[in-house]
Amino acid sequence: MATYDYDLFVIGAGSGGVRAARLAAMSGAKVAVAEEHRVGGTCVIRGCVPKKFMVYASEFASYAKVAEGYGWSPSQSTFDWSKFLEAKDREIARLSGIYVTNLSNAGAEIVHARATLKDVHTVEIVGKGVVTADKILVATGGRPWSPADLPGIEHAITSEEAFHLPQLPKSIMIAGGGYIAVEFAGIFAGLGVDTTLVYRGANILRGFDDDVRSHLAEEMKKKGIKIILGCEHASIEKTDAGLVNHMSSGLDVVTEQVMFATGRKPHTKGLGLEAAGVKLADSGAVMVDRFSKTNVDNIWAVGDVTDRINLTPVAIREGAAFSQTEFYNNPTSFDHDMVASAVFSQPPVGSVGQSEADARHEHGKVDIYLSRFRPMKTTFYGGDDRCLIKLVVARDSQKIVGCHVVGPDSPEIIQMAAIAVKMGVTKAQWDSTCAVHPTLAEELVTMRDKYVPAGLSAA
Repeated sequence: MATYDYDLFVIGAGSGGVRAARLAAMSGAKVAVAEEHRVGGTCVIRGCVPKKFMVYASEFASYAKVAEGYGWSPSQSTFDWSKFLEAKDREIARLSGIYVTNLSNAGAEIVHARATLKDVHTVEIVGKGVVTADKILVATGGRPWSPADLPGIEHAITSEEAFHLPQLPKSIMIAGGGYIAVEFAGIFAGLGVDTTLVYRGANILRGFDDDVRSHLAEEMKKKGIKIILGCEHASIEKTDAGLVNHMSSGLDVVTEQVMFATGRKPHTKGLGLEAAGVKLADSGAVMVDRFSKTNVDNIWAVGDVTDRINLTPVAIREGAAFSQTEFYNNPTSFDHDMVASAVFSQPPVGSVGQSEADARHEHGKVDIYLSRFRPMKTTFYGGDDRCLIKLVVARDSQKIVGCHVVGPDSPEIIQMAAIAVKMGVTKAQWDSTCAVHPTLAEELVTMRDKYVPAGLSAA
């Protein structure tokens, strides 16, 4: 029987890799985790966590306006970008340290270096030599993608650089229409930056429900964000006046900064996966089965590198399922159906299940319940912010197959709604729940009339 240096070698110390390594080490296995950057991965270091801090920071200007509507005297507070960055970096360092401590306490060894595969059981640790492992887990996440062949792309930043700008720009153009793009558009606009969002598609947030997409776009415009659709960059030119965004429509827009948020790609280049015989999709994603196993019997992959559902909690659950299966004799696979998600745009979006279009495609006839309204806080001071709540119900089974919320606290609301939707709740069961008043969320359980767009019948 072959002997190896480690029972498990994990490449990548993000959320999925760390969870898998901790659980495996706690079983008594000899585990090592290699990370070429900082422990914590995309979410903790350059994604969800610092971005949420930026969202919080960007909301305070609007809070001041609301406060005046409630009788508070105008505030003269100003925003200090450098002070915010210092506080953000301290907190990220603290969180990264917790990840390191948890791994160490579990008995896992942390290797601060890049690791690549030499063959199915051999790992080269750059600058440190070669080790062998019985099992190997790839959890290297994803990286921002931008068009390398676009003239002037070297003048643009991605989301990763946005966390470390030496100073706030006076103006910015953000290319992209996904959740990262709309979140950063809200962040920069909230911090007083003249913000333009450009997207080549017909509307932002492709893949989300169409009512959600159109509603969010209108609410973003109310906050001063300029949205240009059906258009993309032809080139970027650096001039004394700033960066000139030459658009495919012939429009030229001058901004101080340009950010590309045009998607992320699995981080598999140069990992040696080909040498180990691991199959990759055309996108570069590691192809795995429902147990996260690759076509190679002793190699697995979890998280964004597999390009299944690219969310931190999903990576954690995949990593946990892997360890349960391989180190606890408890075959476990994560169910990727009905996973809730949130977009921390302004206003934020919470969504679980199918869009109306997807539900019609799968179930045929569906019933739609939709409400648009001004939240209670907004009504008091005469603001024009509006919320949207939408339920998608499969007509034959009367199961709620989609729930979508746009408005304050929608990410918090959708977490609870997702439990019921995941369990297969029917509309009658949903309606039997008594409302909590006065709340925005009560609208979820008080919608009784089916929504029929003007000019259409309910059939």
